Amino acid sequence: MPPRSLLLCFTFCMGLVGKGLSSPLAAPTVFLDQGTFNGQIVGNVEEYLGIPFAQPPVGNLRFQVPQQNNPYNGTFDATQFGSSCPGNSGAAPNITSILESFPVLAPIVAELNALFPPQTAEAEDCLTLNVYVPTGTTVDAKLPIVAWIYGGEGFVSMFRTHCSYPGANIVQRSIQLGEPIIYVSMNYRQEVMDAKVGNLGLRDQRQALRWIQQYINFFGGDPMEVTIWGESAGSWSVANQMLTNGGNTEGLFRAAFMESGSALPFGSVVEEQTLYDALVAAVGCAPTDDTLECLREVPYAQLQTAIVSTEPSFPQAQNVPWQPRIDGDCLVDSGTNLVQQGSVANIPFINGDCDDEGTIFGIDQLNITTSSQLAAWLPSILHGISETDVSSILGAYPDDVKQGSPFNTGVLNAVTPEYKRISALQGDLVFQAPRRFVLQQRSGIQPTWSYLYKRMKLTPVVGSAHTLDLLDIYGPGNMTDYLINFV
Repeated sequence: MPPRSLLLCFTFCMGLVGKGLSSPLAAPTVFLDQGTFNGQIVGNVEEYLGIPFAQPPVGNLRFQVPQQNNPYNGTFDATQFGSSCPGNSGAAPNITSILESFPVLAPIVAELNALFPPQTAEAEDCLTLNVYVPTGTTVDAKLPIVAWIYGGEGFVSMFRTHCSYPGANIVQRSIQLGEPIIYVSMNYRQEVMDAKVGNLGLRDQRQALRWIQQYINFFGGDPMEVTIWGESAGSWSVANQMLTNGGNTEGLFRAAFMESGSALPFGSVVEEQTLYDALVAAVGCAPTDDTLECLREVPYAQLQTAIVSTEPSFPQAQNVPWQPRIDGDCLVDSGTNLVQQGSVANIPFINGDCDDEGTIFGIDQLNITTSSQLAAWLPSILHGISETDVSSILGAYPDDVKQGSPFNTGVLNAVTPEYKRISALQGDLVFQAPRRFVLQQRSGIQPTWSYLYKRMKLTPVVGSAHTLDLLDIYGPGNMTDYLINFV
């Protein structure tokens, strides 16, 4: 490999595109097209933040599929995260606010807040990504890449609906292990369904993956060695990327790591028509012939207020608005059907869950305290089920707190008589059952691995809960090593 100083000289003299010289006192620089991106150094990691990977989705491009950037030109400050994409964060609590309702969980809340930075301000011009690179990496290093997809893809805002997770921790640990990698995180938009447009978030993610193919070699990465990784709704996104275009990866990624989320059943875009109509009416576009075009002309602040007001305050994980839908293009059938049909990317993947995935969601049903109330609530999340189905489900989940989630905690954590029962049911419905289904369908066909995260079991109320494993993987911890080894 040529020394960085010689490489810089060669870059300037020959007009090549790539990384420039950085000393301990100088900001790192990368050259993309005719643009110069000035990053920053944190520890042994170079950070390039807020890089646009598509044209701003504003004006006529609002609710349009992402458009490729024009070639970069000029000088860019890459030391600050870009804006968060507009979402439903005003309507739904995040993990920390849920946990804060139990003072006994204050230490966990403090740890989460210390590790993860606050979400940046929201704006429509939000399609940016961040690149974290080991310092001293040359453009010919061909390091593998992990592409992080955060949770919150038009679903409930369960934690941070932005890509500002501490990627430097992952890269720093990879350096310590002697297995250096590059970390990329991306923003993407919330879904707004109409017959003319759908699955915008998935399309944004795929555009970011195309950007990686085009530019990551200038950071010293190998575009042939990209692993996509996500948690919660980000994990569902990873699963859906494996199902997009009948399982055609387009050469954009070679492996997948799904953390608390797998392929789910979902319906058609037309099933969201009522929600879409409510949004149209809320902004005064109902009388127009082209409602989507009208929505593109509505002032952003007015539109965002309407999006928040037309969504449920905290829908259950399996019953949320604006989730990915069958659109006849990206996704031609329900997720579970596509898996069963074999229309899934034939790549190595890991799919794991926390042991007590449902407890965070069960907290929202603390008003349900009897078996009869639970029976009356089930049809609201499992549409179309019969009374016989309800009886069968309740029979499979006995009214016994010792058998509920958090599992293996006896009579502890029984916040209400039905809390642990509901938590067990929701954890199976949304996480465990879909994961097991995918593994049953794909093991023996492609390389597959799975895990069940049972650490932090002694966490009061929630046990080994949804999202708490992020403390282990971004901490960093043992899960960081597993991720890096896989990448």
